[in-house]
Amino acid sequence: MAQFASISPKSLMRLIGTPDAPAAIDVCIDEDFNADPFLVPTAIRCPHAAIDNLVPDVIGRPVVVICQKGLKLSHGSAAVLRAHGIAAEVLEGGNHAWRAAGLPRIPAGHLPGSGQPSRWVTKWRPKIDRIACPWLIRRFLDPKAQFLFVPPAEVAAVSEKFEAMSFDVPGARWTHDGPRCTFDMMLAGFGLDTPALQKMAEIIRGADTNRHDLAPECAGLLALSVGLSRGCRDDLAQLDAGMVLYDALYRWARDGQNETHDWQEDEG
Repeated sequence: MAQFASISPKSLMRLIGTPDAPAAIDVCIDEDFNADPFLVPTAIRCPHAAIDNLVPDVIGRPVVVICQKGLKLSHGSAAVLRAHGIAAEVLEGGNHAWRAAGLPRIPAGHLPGSGQPSRWVTKWRPKIDRIACPWLIRRFLDPKAQFLFVPPAEVAAVSEKFEAMSFDVPGARWTHDGPRCTFDMMLAGFGLDTPALQKMAEIIRGADTNRHDLAPECAGLLALSVGLSRGCRDDLAQLDAGMVLYDALYRWARDGQNETHDWQEDEG
């Protein structure tokens, strides 16, 4: 039976990756975190003594607080947030339970910088990988991530001058590797190995590299992506529209692959 104001690892994982995911706050002490430097997807670190400082950022959002074992630090921090009127729960069993359940954990050393929000840069006029990757970043790494779309020749310089992580361009930290596209590389690098994300990766790879034989959905994703690109003159507006598209693809890959649809005329 679930404890008061708590959520199980499995239930939290069902919310992560969707627009309804709660804010996740990791309050582990540095000693514990340094011994196992991984985060629940989307979690940010905050010392338990500074939890009040996050109140303006999470007002109006549900929150899940995470510590090493789901005991005093998370319960105390969640209680402080509730005193501010925030719906805060504790992750049952903390990071230990999440790890034991075999759920995805983000290597902290692979995340860009320590500031919030993170900043990413790629070439302008995105189509497939450069929309899919921002979706992945916002849904599983940093919901507040900023994306800069610039001329191809300026990506490296903008990355340096504006402390932005470059992606999906030659020479970037995150980019294609042989047959694998940037989305594939991010899944591997960030430890996001789930059946739904791997199914999405297959479709994205096929659409992005003209390998429509990989899955029947590849051609459909290409068609929708081209349509979004043609219909949106502003790259950020295209990203906003693309978030809805990839939210739908994720829910299909996670829950809906066996569902079919047919039309039959009513009898009588």
